[in-house]
Amino acid sequence: MWLPSGCTCKCVVTFVSRRVFKARIHVGVRRRCNVAAFMPEAAGFDGVSDYAALQDFSVTSSESFWAAVARQRLSWIRPFNAVQDCDLSRGKIKWFEGGKLNVSVNCLDRHVHTYPERVALIWEKDEPGSEVKVTYRQLLEMTCRLGNMLRRRGVKKGDCVTIYMPPCPLAVASMLACARIGAAHNVVFAGFSAEALAERIRDAQSSTVITVNQGVRGGKLIELKKTVDSAVQSCPTVKQVFVAMRTENPANLTARDVLMEEEMMKEDVVCEPAVMDSEDVLFMLYTSGSTGKPKGLVHTQAGYLLYAALTHRYVFSYHDGDVFGCVADIGWITGHSYSVYGPLANGGTTVLFESTPIYPDPGRYWETVQRLKINQFYGAPTAIRLLLKYGDEWVQKYDRSSLKTLGSVGEPINTEAWEWYHRVVGDGRCPVVDTWWQTETGGICITPRPSEPDAEIVPGMAMRPFFGIKPVLMDTEGKVLTSNDTSGALCIAQPWPGMARTIHNNHQRFIDTYCQPHPGYFFTGDGAYRSKEGYYQITGRLDDVINVSGHRIGTAEIEDVVNQCSEVAESAVIGYPHDIKGEGVYAFVVLKKAVDVKGADLSKQLNNMVTTKIAKYACPDHIQLVQRLPKTRSGKIMRRVLRKVVERDLNGLGDLSTLDDPAAVQEIIQGHREICGKQQPR
Repeated sequence: MWLPSGCTCKCVVTFVSRRVFKARIHVGVRRRCNVAAFMPEAAGFDGVSDYAALQDFSVTSSESFWAAVARQRLSWIRPFNAVQDCDLSRGKIKWFEGGKLNVSVNCLDRHVHTYPERVALIWEKDEPGSEVKVTYRQLLEMTCRLGNMLRRRGVKKGDCVTIYMPPCPLAVASMLACARIGAAHNVVFAGFSAEALAERIRDAQSSTVITVNQGVRGGKLIELKKTVDSAVQSCPTVKQVFVAMRTENPANLTARDVLMEEEMMKEDVVCEPAVMDSEDVLFMLYTSGSTGKPKGLVHTQAGYLLYAALTHRYVFSYHDGDVFGCVADIGWITGHSYSVYGPLANGGTTVLFESTPIYPDPGRYWETVQRLKINQFYGAPTAIRLLLKYGDEWVQKYDRSSLKTLGSVGEPINTEAWEWYHRVVGDGRCPVVDTWWQTETGGICITPRPSEPDAEIVPGMAMRPFFGIKPVLMDTEGKVLTSNDTSGALCIAQPWPGMARTIHNNHQRFIDTYCQPHPGYFFTGDGAYRSKEGYYQITGRLDDVINVSGHRIGTAEIEDVVNQCSEVAESAVIGYPHDIKGEGVYAFVVLKKAVDVKGADLSKQLNNMVTTKIAKYACPDHIQLVQRLPKTRSGKIMRRVLRKVVERDLNGLGDLSTLDDPAAVQEIIQGHREICGKQQPR
């Protein structure tokens, strides 16, 4: 894989319940809070002398807060003339109108002027000890060559480029090159199938795709170019595919394919940045919904970048010279905000993790921490729970003294994993920040930090809203719950710069999903509990979306695939608690009459279909054949009942009087008892 001239690396460069726990953890030494030193912008905020006052000011004087932060944190070509123009009830969200800037300039050029040889990226390749370091000067050079190449090949301002790549410097440069020339990018997780990729290319209407010949993960080769070849067959908009060489194995090139490294070498190292309006599209990123069609969430330039940078700096207490280790894949919003845009906007050093937590052994994360001297580590509860089961010795054999902050992302972290993470990985000295946020929010919204240095952290709780975030809980009648020690639907009462602006090509769906359930508020789709102390604990999804290993997937998406099987009459998919993955996938399947098929054969067939059409992580852990599904008299499947059966909470089945045939429930209970001891979660 191409790297800019001047790279001195020695490696051969070839081508990541409502229950409130009683434990209280206090981390840090009490010291007097100097808010102005903590956040320089706060020096101009009258009456703000501590963290609580700063948080209150950021909500009650939202425009003043965000205006001051935006002026100092971002480099503007032309200053904005309006802080915000928002109406959540109508889905109208605009920030920093009149302002003009370029995101790649904010992430690269301004840092190159100050410290060109500072390391921007550390590419932690699949094989331990083969990391590649890329400086800000080198990354700017790479980005400019790519930007010029895209322009010369016809990509223009307003186009959308689809990127299907593993975490690597060229993937980051491709994102930044799009930002530099004014094109939006659509990064698709490189674990998605050809059909899932094709659906996202078609919806984004991309004419250009960027990929690699092969991916490398966990010691295995992944045929990404072949996946792209299959996907673009049903994508008439695609005119060109740029192919980078991650491995030395040749790629099968077609007439539309272009070898990216060769083309880049023809380009100049200076690329004139496009002048972008604050509200121009920066990227779209697809996430699952409660219907079968993924949503292309749209994020814009200034507001997203500001929010990603601010949360990166203050949630993790990031300082110049630190090495930030977010091990998320760039195909997810976590990779966008905390592997790429947040750290680079702050002039930081960020790690791109290509491998898995257990390759070549369960000590991989901690060996990487030792070797790269990582200061902030940001990972998923799924991985933490997995590594916990391997024992403390895989952690303790490596030096983790560089660690300052541990982060958790993707789903609520359970107390056992939290305490192991804090006690063993962090040696009891590193605060664990459990972060709640979504693709829709753009960045972290609820988390223990920033707060007073000695403020308590409660295991298993995200706890406190970030600056400018005003969470509220709503009851089933749409009324705001004002008391503590209560649960409800989690909404956010006022807009913030990092929030998504719309769903690509379907703004009405955006309004219906996020603005109409509780008019005047942003509806997150999650439920939450607010403790007596006023801390927030996320209790799970309120819609038909499940969270598998940190990956959100709509049950309707899986059902759509299962129902395409010729033997299947209908199906119902639910999520259930899983020790490692957080939530597993459980499918109830009704066969067509006169179909005679073995359960094992059908399970294999359905799992192959889900892998092919969505991704492997979406495959059901359990498939239960049933004669009928529990339905209301109007024909609606009662998934609530199915969840209680799988969770073995028969006392919680509730009122079944609305069911068309209550006997169906007893049949399902009996069937579940018969298979639950035989079929173990994968």
